[in-house]
Amino acid sequence: MDKKLIEEINALAKKKREQGLNKEETQRQQALYKEYLAQFRSQFDKQLDNIDVKTPDGKVIPLKEIGKMNKKEK
Repeated sequence: MDKKLIEEINALAKKKREQGLNKEETQRQQALYKEYLAQFRSQFDKQLDNIDVKTPDGKVIPLKEIGKMNKKEK
């Protein structure tokens, strides 16, 4: 995560609690939240790509493959 992004989010959150935000600051805060969530989701997806599951019969299957198999069963 970008440290400056988090610092700006925290600064706006603190100002919102203490004084309130004007229209431009509220819009900036919302844009920062969207950017933060996009980065978070991207990193989380990359972590999930690196997870393998060992089945009871000893096979090692990537987590994404299990997700695909579950969708086919529904």
